[in-house]
Order: sequence, then structure tokens, then C-alpha cells
Amino acid sequence: MIKFQSSKLINQRGMTLIEILIVLAIIGTLMAVLIPQVTSRLDKSRVGQTKIAMGQVVNALNLYYTDCGKFPKSLEGLSKSDADCPNWGPEPYLKKTPKDAWNRDFAYEIEGNNYLIKSLGSDGREGGDGYGKDITSEDLQ
Repeated sequence: MIKFQSSKLINQRGMTLIEILIVLAIIGTLMAVLIPQVTSRLDKSRVGQTKIAMGQVVNALNLYYTDCGKFPKSLEGLSKSDADCPNWGPEPYLKKTPKDAWNRDFAYEIEGNNYLIKSLGSDGREGGDGYGKDITSEDLQ
């Protein structure tokens, strides 16, 4: 005859309140250290993305100027046929007017044969510092 030994019930207990508080404190400390770094890298990537989009607009403006001998009155002129430009190609210079990384339109100022393209940065206001600083087409050079 085979005898089975009775297994003792192991005392299984949950975490105490102090243990839970310690785990929450550790998680909170990690979050306090990691969130600013992640946010900073996200802002840095948005600035880079805005500069890339702005570079595409600059290239399109230069192509437009080569074909038409002038710059368009607005950035929408790069994506819609211009009656004042007899050399307009079969395709638009830009399929759609790009926006900055914060989904805002670029500001476009033209004076004679000079232009300035501007994004207001992360804060969306004139001026600013850090990642809120304005980004202009002059920054690309």
C-alpha cells in the first residue's frame, strides 16, 4: 500500500502596505528621471522634423523661382497651378503645403527676391527659447 504524505499548506501572504509603498516610491523615482529625458528627445526630434519639412519648402521655392523667375505670393502657390507662370510644369512643386511638427502652417514672408519661412516652435508664440525658439529658413544654412 502506498502512503501519501500530507502536504503542508504553505503560508502564502500578500505584500504588506510598506512593501507596496516602497515599490511605488521606486516606480515614481524612475518615472521622475525618465519622463524629462523622453520629453526632451521628443522635442528635439520635432525640431529636426520641422527643419526637414522647411528644407523641402525651400527646395520647392528654388525650383519655382527657376521656372517662373519669381517666388510665389504664398506657399499655396507651390501646390496649385499659377497662371502668372507660363513654365509651370505638369506636376506641382509640392503635393500639399507642409506643416511644422506641431501641425501649424509655416509663416512665409517675401520681399523682392528674398523670402523667410518661419515656424514658431513648440510654444507657438513669437520668439521663445530652447525648443520653443522660432525656427527659420535662415537656420538651415
